[in-house]
Amino acid sequence: MSNELGPCVVLCDLDGVVWLAHQPIPGSVDAIARLRAAGHRVLFVTNNSGARLEAQEATLASIGIPAEGDVLTSALAAAMLLQPGETALVCGGEGVVQALQQRGVEPVFDGDADAVVVGFHRTFDFDGLTRAARAVRRGARLIGTNDDATYPTPDGPIPGGGSILAAVETACGLQAEVAGKPYEAMAALVRAAVGADAARTAVMVGDRPSTDGLFARTLGCRYAHVWSGVTPKGATVDPAPDLAVDNLAAVADALVTGGYFRG
Repeated sequence: MSNELGPCVVLCDLDGVVWLAHQPIPGSVDAIARLRAAGHRVLFVTNNSGARLEAQEATLASIGIPAEGDVLTSALAAAMLLQPGETALVCGGEGVVQALQQRGVEPVFDGDADAVVVGFHRTFDFDGLTRAARAVRRGARLIGTNDDATYPTPDGPIPGGGSILAAVETACGLQAEVAGKPYEAMAALVRAAVGADAARTAVMVGDRPSTDGLFARTLGCRYAHVWSGVTPKGATVDPAPDLAVDNLAAVADALVTGGYFRG
């Protein structure tokens, strides 16, 4: 699949593509600058729901990537599954609280609620698990920002939001509705940001085929797989990518020079 139709939307995962634990992957900052200079619109589509939007934008800016208004998170997608005026018990980070408030949903931290929203946070403990499971057993919907089992860091994977969600699902005996990649709620968020046609002609750049690759299929767009994140180089990638390369810099090379995507 060639790039002969010209500039497109490039949807970049963050963790494992742009950085590892906020440490930029070599070549990623320059790659984004080159993509933008060539006319490609770059959006950052992340399942990381823990941080507030302005914190994620500020961290990108600190490594040389302007990103104001260009970050879409699984917290935003999860909030869209609720209606203004509803309440949600938060089992997650500040990013979830912010997204709910922007949606007009009241975040609560104990007791009954219309929904329980679960996302990655480092303060998860037994009491939090008990509060979340109790609210679901009393009738709250269970929503996960994402179901990624792990989160990539320079020292290797650590437990991700999906591991926390699995604990809540086990404790309450119900399966969650998941908002982030590769699910439809995140796809709807992307389409709302760029338009349905641009979403279909986009390139999703990711390091996790079960999340980013399947998300490309949900959108109906191309998938560029990079080996800089959680997937060991040379592992079988399913779904098969249109391009499999070392890092984001190599993806930029293919798009900027009009190179070909290969499976």
